[in-house]
Order: sequence, then structure tokens, then C-alpha cells
Amino acid sequence: MELSISCDGCVRRGTSDCQDCLVSFVLGHEPETLTMDVESATLADLLANEGLVPRLRYIAGGQGAIAN
Repeated sequence: MELSISCDGCVRRGTSDCQDCLVSFVLGHEPETLTMDVESATLADLLANEGLVPRLRYIAGGQGAIAN
């Protein structure tokens, strides 16, 4: 299983939340899509819980996150 997040479908794209999002942190400014497997998503969540990386701030507004 993997998680694919397209910033094109996020209602927070271009806001201050976008700049403080895990996707922007990993991919840099103006990200497109981030795909993570379950292990990577779990690790990112653990790191975010410790304050070491930003949280995922994605909110679907159209296309968006698709779990396969």
C-alpha cells in the first residue's frame, strides 16, 4: 500500500500552511506529488510527533490523496 498526495488537489496550496507541510519540507517550494509507502508514512508521522519534521497539512479539495 502507498499514499500518493497531489498538491494540486489541496485547498491549502499557496497558503502559509503549505510552507509548513511535510510535502513542502520533503520536496521543496511548489511541490507537485509525494508518494510514500506505509513504512515511510509511519516514520514521517513519528518524526512529526517529535517535532523533527512538519506534519502533513493536506486537505482534499478536488483530486488529492489516493491510497493504493
